[in-house]
Amino acid sequence: MGITRRDTLRLAAGAVAAPLLAGAASSCSGNGGGGDGGDNQTEGSTGRLLTSTAELPEPGTVPLPVPPVLEPRSTDGGEDYYVITQRPGKMEILPGLTSDVWGYEGVFPGPTIVSRTGRRTVVEHRNELPVPVAVHLHGAKTAPQHDGYPTDLVLPAAGWDGGLPGGDVSEGSRVYEYPMDQPAATLWYHDHRMDFTGPQVYRGLAGFHIVHDDEEEALPLPRGERDVPLMICDRAFGENGELLYPALSSDLAGEPGVENRYMSGVLGDAILVNGAPWPYMEVAAVRYRLRLLNASNARRYDLALDPPPARGDAFTQVGSDGGLLGAPLGHEHIEIAPAERFDVVVDFSGYGAGDEVVLANRFGEGGTAEVMRFRVTGPAEDDSEIPPTLSDFRPLTRGEAGRTQRVRFAREARNPHGAGPNMWTINGEVFDPESAGIEVPEGSTEIWRVTTNVHHPVHLHLVRFQVLSRNGGDPGPYDAGWKDTVDLGSEEEAEIIATFSGEPGKYVYHCHNLEHEDMMMMANFRVV
Repeated sequence: MGITRRDTLRLAAGAVAAPLLAGAASSCSGNGGGGDGGDNQTEGSTGRLLTSTAELPEPGTVPLPVPPVLEPRSTDGGEDYYVITQRPGKMEILPGLTSDVWGYEGVFPGPTIVSRTGRRTVVEHRNELPVPVAVHLHGAKTAPQHDGYPTDLVLPAAGWDGGLPGGDVSEGSRVYEYPMDQPAATLWYHDHRMDFTGPQVYRGLAGFHIVHDDEEEALPLPRGERDVPLMICDRAFGENGELLYPALSSDLAGEPGVENRYMSGVLGDAILVNGAPWPYMEVAAVRYRLRLLNASNARRYDLALDPPPARGDAFTQVGSDGGLLGAPLGHEHIEIAPAERFDVVVDFSGYGAGDEVVLANRFGEGGTAEVMRFRVTGPAEDDSEIPPTLSDFRPLTRGEAGRTQRVRFAREARNPHGAGPNMWTINGEVFDPESAGIEVPEGSTEIWRVTTNVHHPVHLHLVRFQVLSRNGGDPGPYDAGWKDTVDLGSEEEAEIIATFSGEPGKYVYHCHNLEHEDMMMMANFRVV
């Protein structure tokens, strides 16, 4: 195969990129500087800090917004039909400044879709942005034509004269069908355009999609206004409020990729929750269910409460990426990588009226050491409980697996095609949409042994999986339940097990550090 446009990505700067990427591979837990310093693993994350030039607000001065729930356009025929327009919008993210965003319905985060297990959800996406898009419902079990494969693009309604990478291309709009053949879980939808996922998600193309079922609704967990989705991400802002991102083409219509020094990941210095910087939320002294999502491009967080509760764990985990745990699991703190979700209950009853509780980031420094604040208003009635059993969870066993696949996520010392700089690869190869990839028989159960040489959050489309082992031992403290993303540090290994039930066709798996993904760290698998 000849060298394609993706193979030549940043080849001209190979002499500069190679040492920078070599620095990115050294560790995933060291401390690093900000501004225009070198590549580092700043605050537990592989990437480079991008510093705002805007005046950032003091933490705890902006109220927490909650994304609105989108109403279906119709509910006929046993399905809920939604229409979402992707379009530019203007938002006051930083007080007194206006930021241009690309959003679902022109807002960031996009509106929340709420579905029910077994009831089909159909979403028509209309593209009024100036560039192509693709929509991936992250964590959903979908047919391949509705999964947001990165070359299955929706072109702008106003027309597109740029190049196309192939794939199933729609003009102006596309209908995505989701059977919701899966249990209750916190999913999210986001852009998945090949080469440009990082900057397009960074500009605002992300939203929650929450699934409910009878089993979950029978539990006495907090609900209603005490069931709160929290989308956590980091951004950097220019002096007029504009979102800063080091893309090679500012209009995202030309050359893909980021400036060389950001190839290991883009880290912002402003922490947003539901699109607001370091917000505060008023809470009664009762239990709340918090649906934590790390929607950052590259930043990892180590979340803790400050001050911690006087009794009990700070967080009681009730769900993971793919749904409810079998039983509650307590954590004093939670490490969460890009794309992971932790469904937790926090009990504020041990705090008094007027207390302020910080959701801290123990990987952070300076402004990134804080995420948001909870202000306790006082006692209130609370009929919620955390039951000892949450779901009928069945662990998968090694004996159910037919074979073991070995998958290596690595920064290669050279371009696999013989020229140019270091590249992010899977099994020594950069992403090729035409590659056959791994073939998996439909309905089969497999173990994938995933290894890394730099920190990578590894995401599989289509399936939920369980973590069998980590570095030859037991799973880690944050590996419980059904996962679709596993967080691996430098030179780590995890064994995951999944049953590949679904419609035959082509799917992808990739690193969810979005700069790594855009730099070709993605591969195909086919259900046959």
